[in-house]
Amino acid sequence: MALKRSLVPQSVYRRQLAARLKELRDAAGLTLAEVAERIEVNQSSLSRIETGDRGTSPVLVRALLDCYGVEDPAQRADVLDLVRADKEQQKPWWRKYSTVLTATRYDGYLALEAGATALANYQPMLVPGLLQTEDYARAVISQMRMELSSPQVEALVKVRMERQNSRLDGERPAKLWAILDEAVLRRTVGSADVMREQLRKLAEASEQPNITVQLLPFALGAHPGLYGPFVILTFPDPTPNLVWLENPKNSVYLEAADDVDNYMEIFDQLRACALGPSETRTRIARISKELDQ
Repeated sequence: MALKRSLVPQSVYRRQLAARLKELRDAAGLTLAEVAERIEVNQSSLSRIETGDRGTSPVLVRALLDCYGVEDPAQRADVLDLVRADKEQQKPWWRKYSTVLTATRYDGYLALEAGATALANYQPMLVPGLLQTEDYARAVISQMRMELSSPQVEALVKVRMERQNSRLDGERPAKLWAILDEAVLRRTVGSADVMREQLRKLAEASEQPNITVQLLPFALGAHPGLYGPFVILTFPDPTPNLVWLENPKNSVYLEAADDVDNYMEIFDQLRACALGPSETRTRIARISKELDQ
């Protein structure tokens, strides 16, 4: 299994730019060494740009386009737009929380999520962050990261709430398909009042056109999701999908096609054996009433 370990994975636009520049160089029949000599740039720098390990500037990209014989104005503009978009993504809304995010290795996932058009999230233990209430998020963060100070916890709660506004609302919201194990709804996080409000938010969110929530009932028994939680992130073409696996110290992302396909197959299996969205809302309402007893 190919694991990629990085605090901040390449932006969606950088990965698209890297693939496009390599494609254009190959089409021109040039090697990296030949390009480096022609435009007088270090070959290792060009290699890192083509792998997405570093960004670049419009000036250098124009020189590369000239070298590759790309004269079409629209084609040049498309490539240069990727350069500008990558630079903009390096100035994300969460930068003001950089101290606490870097310490918790959370900004890597945010960088990926910001560019995704769709997210398929399987959670056997907790409500997905994009669907959490503020009180639920506070209880989860404070109990799972007991080394954090109160200000750090509050900062992460704010990030989680801003994530929801950024990704699920607005003119171009991402599509979220969340599959939860029944244990997620049965585990009392914070208090009965906190859970009651959280269940209400889950039910309401599932009514939104861009959000689907399904439940895996206890009666199902063993299922393919027992290995643990994961998120599949879908990006605009031609950027391939990624899988994000979170753990306490070093979260990882998988980009090998075989790995991504395996998790997509698992998600499809879970989707097929889970309760439908309507049945899920009925079950959420039933569990919520049980909290009153």
